[in-house]
Amino acid sequence: MKDLPKVELHLHHEGAAPPDFIRRLAGERHVDLSQAFDARGGYAFKGFQHFLQVYEAATSVLKTPEDYARLTAAVLEDRAAEGVVYCETFLSPDFCGGGDVGAWRDYLAAIVEAARAAEARHGILWRGVVTAVRHFGPEQAKRPSLCAAETVGDWITGFGMGGDETKGQQGDFAWAFDQAREAGLCLTTHAGEFGGPESVWQALRDLNVDRIGHGVRAIEDARLVRELAARQVTLEVCPGSNVALGLYKDFAAHPIARLREAGVKITVSTDDPPFFHTNLVREYDMLAESFGWDESDFRALNETAAEAAFCDAETRARIHKKLEKT
Repeated sequence: MKDLPKVELHLHHEGAAPPDFIRRLAGERHVDLSQAFDARGGYAFKGFQHFLQVYEAATSVLKTPEDYARLTAAVLEDRAAEGVVYCETFLSPDFCGGGDVGAWRDYLAAIVEAARAAEARHGILWRGVVTAVRHFGPEQAKRPSLCAAETVGDWITGFGMGGDETKGQQGDFAWAFDQAREAGLCLTTHAGEFGGPESVWQALRDLNVDRIGHGVRAIEDARLVRELAARQVTLEVCPGSNVALGLYKDFAAHPIARLREAGVKITVSTDDPPFFHTNLVREYDMLAESFGWDESDFRALNETAAEAAFCDAETRARIHKKLEKT
């Protein structure tokens, strides 16, 4: 599985930060983050709400564009080591300059420079999806949407929303999504995780997104499953994340196989891999063990992901070419 070329579409940039990287930064800034780590040095949390708190605490030590350049290099090096040939990461201007467009441009320039270096060194292609943080509220979401609209181009190709899915309704954020759509950005949002199937209906109806982050609880509504299949909306599924956060007891209980069998477009990603003690190779291994999927299944999943990627036709052709290797 390690050598199989892979596409990853659902990865939070700060959430992919290796624990050692965050500990070093905390030490440099004399910030006590001891409560964020367990005895073995990994991230420590109990439940989804605590996970969000630990995530934001870890992110708080990323203070400068240079910090994000170093983070980008580390994240993309890890992805390349797992066989990822194309990756999209969620980037939040709320964390990169406080939502100010000028500051965001500085952060983005540093991130893109590091991504170009990673492409030259590892051959990995990268694109960014700007995200609003849902529990910061609809008014605040307008700021990252503007940042995305002002920097849309070769590297920033999408807009989405993460955060606490139980806060508010998807439609509360329609203004931010409309602004991003008008700027030509592709759209995704987290739904169908802790918000249940109704949050997926809201995402389709009120935000008209191209993809759904997670979306797995759509399985609880047969009509919704049929709707997703009919619309050919792609789900960014992160099985290990769902299991780690207690949504399902193990991989075998996860609905990814049933959704796929029902004709829903499925992709596989890691979400916040070091937090959930996973990586893309492990995800593939666990799916193979749980559902009997073989190399042909994973190649098909990656072709689906390539088609769903928020990129231009030239980049998509490059991804497909990379997927053909080995």
